[in-house]
Amino acid sequence: MFDIGFWELALIGVILLLVVGPERLPKVARTAGLWVGRGRRMLSSMKEEIDREIKAQELQEILDKQARSNPLETILDDAGTKPAAKAPPTDSTSAPTGPGDKSESGPG
Repeated sequence: MFDIGFWELALIGVILLLVVGPERLPKVARTAGLWVGRGRRMLSSMKEEIDREIKAQELQEILDKQARSNPLETILDDAGTKPAAKAPPTDSTSAPTGPGDKSESGPG
């Protein structure tokens, strides 16, 4: 990631040993390790969140494209079923009466 080799790390360690001292060096190293771990976890969670958002956006684009290319009414018409909103309203006066209707004239 940073392309730091062995000799660079050794030089940083020697300088840190001279500046901090041998008594406090383990505590400083531990603190630095904790901060590096926190930074990695934070970057990892941010990356996962960005990937999740990208996937959600791609899925939304696919759904929009599918809705534009094959709307629900077309699917229902192809299946032979008309949606209820598209059916014409029926008028009770023009509807045919069945054989059990009392308004029908016949033997009774």
